[in-house]
Amino acid sequence: MLETLDAAAVRRWCAAGLAALRRHQGEIDDLNVYPVPDGDTGTNLVLTLTSAQHALGMDLDTSPEGGATPHGHALRLVARGALLGARGNSGVILAQILRGLADTFVSTPVVRGRALAEALRGASAAARGAVAHPVEGTLLTVVAAAAAGATEAASDDLRVVARAAAGAASRALARTPEQLPALARAGVVDAGGRGLCLLLDALVEVVTGEAPARPAPERRPVRPPASAARETGSDAYAYEVQFLLDAEAAAVARMRATLDALGDSLVVVGDDPPPGESGTWNVHVHVNDVGAAVEAGVEAGRPYRISVTRFADQPPPTPPPAPDGAARSAVVVAPGAGIAAVFAREGAAVVPANPSIGELLDAVRGTGAARVVVLPNDAATASVAGEVVRQAHPFGVKVSVVPTRSPVQALAALAVRDPSRSFEDDVIAMAEAAGACRYAEVCHARREALTVAGPCRPGDVLALVEGEVHLIGVDLLDTCTALLDRMLGGGGELVTLLTGADAPAGLVDAVRAHVTRRWPFVEVQAYAGGQPHYPLLVGVE
Repeated sequence: MLETLDAAAVRRWCAAGLAALRRHQGEIDDLNVYPVPDGDTGTNLVLTLTSAQHALGMDLDTSPEGGATPHGHALRLVARGALLGARGNSGVILAQILRGLADTFVSTPVVRGRALAEALRGASAAARGAVAHPVEGTLLTVVAAAAAGATEAASDDLRVVARAAAGAASRALARTPEQLPALARAGVVDAGGRGLCLLLDALVEVVTGEAPARPAPERRPVRPPASAARETGSDAYAYEVQFLLDAEAAAVARMRATLDALGDSLVVVGDDPPPGESGTWNVHVHVNDVGAAVEAGVEAGRPYRISVTRFADQPPPTPPPAPDGAARSAVVVAPGAGIAAVFAREGAAVVPANPSIGELLDAVRGTGAARVVVLPNDAATASVAGEVVRQAHPFGVKVSVVPTRSPVQALAALAVRDPSRSFEDDVIAMAEAAGACRYAEVCHARREALTVAGPCRPGDVLALVEGEVHLIGVDLLDTCTALLDRMLGGGGELVTLLTGADAPAGLVDAVRAHVTRRWPFVEVQAYAGGQPHYPLLVGVE
């Protein structure tokens, strides 16, 4: 149990909240009926918080700026990552909620109960201020109730206040169908509000060590359409436009007025820079005139990552056909376009790196096979794949996971597939082949650190064997060849090389020539992998 919320607790909360959203992603997608029935709120919240966790994981070791507290700095990183990765209406509002929390924590030396209540009040105000025309019965209502519940607890006990906030949010969520006719007609609660409740319950679990016993909201009886007026607003607009924008606050205010006149569901959140300085903003609006919306962004500053969705082009997804009981397949996670093409040539279905449970499950079901092996290719995705095993079972699909940690191990596993064997025996053979493939990666150090191979500085070349730093060098080619010599010194007949997106021209040819000269009886296979961050991935079998 925690008496204060420190930086480590912020990190655990982000991870626990993301895990909860992933577990309930499909449920939240099914709740989504407002502003439009696009069925993606759960997915958008997962993608938004995934971006937040990535930003936290990449930069948590950086020093706080401007006298910020460590916990405030950590939450500021979370908010910034959410801002840049926000998807959809609820994702953008969640990013603003996180920013509101960060603004309080940054200057609060110790976060106890009253500080958490103050932060939730700031988060609620920030979220409401970002929405051009706030609507009750939405995420805004639920966060306001959480702030009110935390304040009414009138305690400095962090555990008491966290429980009060989560409980008040849950009760407010249950009332959302009474406030929004679209929810009442569908017999559901608000999807974004449900996501926030999961995040607050995750906070309670981090603070108290106990998960709140709160069942998922039940669907209410659907109200007959004749008893409610037709929902106005988003149904009149055909497109969702979203973009990131670098601009000054004054220009953003003018753009907000322009977009408000063009459509609805307008949400603009950002860094709120000092007067005269540019900040980064996330803009979301529903319109009929896409060009005018984008032009408003161009007049305000520099828009980028522009996405346009035409609602009419998003019919309800067609459920995959029943799996073929005699068919088997493989699903592989690929970190780069080049290696994805190699996996596809091997007959595997390919999923981009860092998939959600829903994305991986969709890929598994999309194969149409009743028996599917999943090759996750990193430790984080291995846990996602484990959940897919359970999620696929009700659909009549048996999933087995070969715990690969690198694409080179996946290549080794796919090479030994044999349809003449039983599925279970084939999985065992693939796992043995992957385990017999030692893997390594070469990258550049981002910061100063002390490794098992000694201290490294930013820009140093690091050679990692099975996740552990073994060599630290200055020259990329020299480090790569030294790595191969060290690995082949323990034996090996086949070397697989995957070059990354940033690999210099001629690297793989030089490494191949070194192996041929130094280890003449070793076969070398090389592919353009296209993976980020790692100029070279190596496998030795």
